[in-house]
Amino acid sequence: MSHLNSWIRRLPVWVVYLLGALPAPWLFYLGLIGDLGADPVKAIEHRYGELALQLMIAGLAITPLRRHLGLNLMKFRRAIGLLCFFYVGCHLLVWLVLDVQILNQILTDILKRPYITLGMIAFIAMIPLAVTSNNASIRRLGRRWHRLHRLTYLAAVLGALHYVLLAKGFQIEPLIYLGIILFLLFIRVGFLLVEWFGLVLGFVRSVLVRGLS
Repeated sequence: MSHLNSWIRRLPVWVVYLLGALPAPWLFYLGLIGDLGADPVKAIEHRYGELALQLMIAGLAITPLRRHLGLNLMKFRRAIGLLCFFYVGCHLLVWLVLDVQILNQILTDILKRPYITLGMIAFIAMIPLAVTSNNASIRRLGRRWHRLHRLTYLAAVLGALHYVLLAKGFQIEPLIYLGIILFLLFIRVGFLLVEWFGLVLGFVRSVLVRGLS
């Protein structure tokens, strides 16, 4: 693992940005030439959303990978997060500009279709994350920066639920995405919650013992 981490340290972050962004124009090109099926707009919209979820999972996995396996990808966390936001934006733009197009219909869908409502909330939650993903914001916000970026957890769960509700009928793939995200969130915060719960129980027990003695 140390050799792998050494190689990762030498890999420039711009490579991740470049490789991560390449699928966007490529998928759009495939849609233009008719290689994405009978409904290329829906296909591009779906692929962009799926890439966003995959990048969200990759970002959530960075801390557990370092903590439990010793694989250090921390230098790429910001790039992965911004690429995730980029693909969410592409997904949204395709839906707005190429799919629905009618403003009244867009507003109606946001208000009346739960999966679209959840998707929009997830996107809104990601805006402050993207805006503050820079060193100046980290210095200015201090500890508040870490609290703000817990919105990642909300955006991840809402994004996965958006996909589950969007799918017609029972489909296993959206459930796999949701399951992976929930598992990663449990690894990140679940054990801490269990520890806190144990401390609370210990405190309550000590109070009861003192009260009865």
